Amino acid sequence: MLALTVISASAQWRYRFPRFSSRYSTLQPAESDFVKKYSDSLTAFKQKLISIPTDSFSNSHIYSKLMLQSGSGDIQKAKLFIPVTFYHGAANRMLNLTSNYYVQTGENQIIDNALMYVYLNRPDLVETSEDVLDNVGPTINPQPSRVNSGLDIVHKLAPVPMEPEFTPVSIVVKKPNFWTFYGDYYMQFLQNYVSCNWYKGGESNYSMVGSVTMQFNYNNKQKVKLDNKLELKLGYQTTKGDTIHKYKTSEDLIRYTGKLGLQASKKWYYTLQLIAYTQFAHGLKSNDSTTYSDFMSPFNLNLSVGMDYTVSWFNQKLTGTAHMAPLACNFKYVDRVALATRYGIDVGSHTLIDYGSEITLDLSWKLSDMINWKARWYGYTTYKRTEMEWENTFTFQFNKYISTNLFVYPRFDDGASSRDVNLGYWQFKEYASLGFSYSF
Repeated sequence: MLALTVISASAQWRYRFPRFSSRYSTLQPAESDFVKKYSDSLTAFKQKLISIPTDSFSNSHIYSKLMLQSGSGDIQKAKLFIPVTFYHGAANRMLNLTSNYYVQTGENQIIDNALMYVYLNRPDLVETSEDVLDNVGPTINPQPSRVNSGLDIVHKLAPVPMEPEFTPVSIVVKKPNFWTFYGDYYMQFLQNYVSCNWYKGGESNYSMVGSVTMQFNYNNKQKVKLDNKLELKLGYQTTKGDTIHKYKTSEDLIRYTGKLGLQASKKWYYTLQLIAYTQFAHGLKSNDSTTYSDFMSPFNLNLSVGMDYTVSWFNQKLTGTAHMAPLACNFKYVDRVALATRYGIDVGSHTLIDYGSEITLDLSWKLSDMINWKARWYGYTTYKRTEMEWENTFTFQFNKYISTNLFVYPRFDDGASSRDVNLGYWQFKEYASLGFSYSF
């Protein structure tokens, strides 16, 4: 940086004082000799700086040595190569008419003459003035403050250690509880639609339905889990056109689902699943004395071995499980032998056992803070007959206790004896309800 400063000053001198150079021959011998010596000293100092490696300027002692050797410590000489500044003293000394005013002599007189020449002939080169420098002030070299070594800083600042009071601690060890409980309850009024070939019978109507869903699950976080789910639904209806029955069931279900899983990976489990379901009461139709279904008529039990996949998508808004079992055994029992053929059982027999494959999906999707969709898809096939159920429950929760349900239930069973002219083996059920609900 120092080298660049000196080189720049030398260049400024040649650029800024062309007329001064042209009149160099008119100077007095003493003045001419002084200017020549000063120019030579700048040239010599420039050569010294160029000859020194650049990285050497990082050492402060080399810089100080050069400054002393070059004589650049003279403040008056520094005025000639720093940015041109208007100094009041030089102007006062040169323009003062009184004889008693202090007059510079020797080298200082020559410096004043050079400055005045610039002031009078090239005032455009003057960048600042002595007043501006006075306002800025001198360079402040902060002096390190002295620390009184006689003070005991540690004693002043360090906190006094305090001995804690002894307090007896009682440790209570609790055995971890790996069981969790869930529950959903609702009692609602509904509008019900049932196709004419619905396998349990029924009739479109207005009715009331109650539902209880309880889950009792075990998970020790060490690759073993046990899930238990019990679903109970019962609804009754009254129909003005029915002259035989005062009350009939509109919704009737007892279903248990159990799973025993052994973790294979983060989201996969080896699973043994059991599904068993029947109903509470008689299944009837309006103005018909025939019983189409009853408790244990039918009773279905499905045992399957496969794998479960834990679903957790869309920031855990869509959750549930998917059970895929390549090996499944289905047991069907009908207590009323007269209903055997209605459920694909041979005449005079109560039971049917067959083998096939099974898949079950249990999903819950929180569409918004108020809307939730629960879906259950069940499929079983022996590769000769197929049974599929798709239960969809849309819940619109107005507050903690009041909600509206829309239930849509398509079903397919080609093993049933009844076949509808329009729907074939497809069966359909739907209802909408409004009422009270509670969950924990």
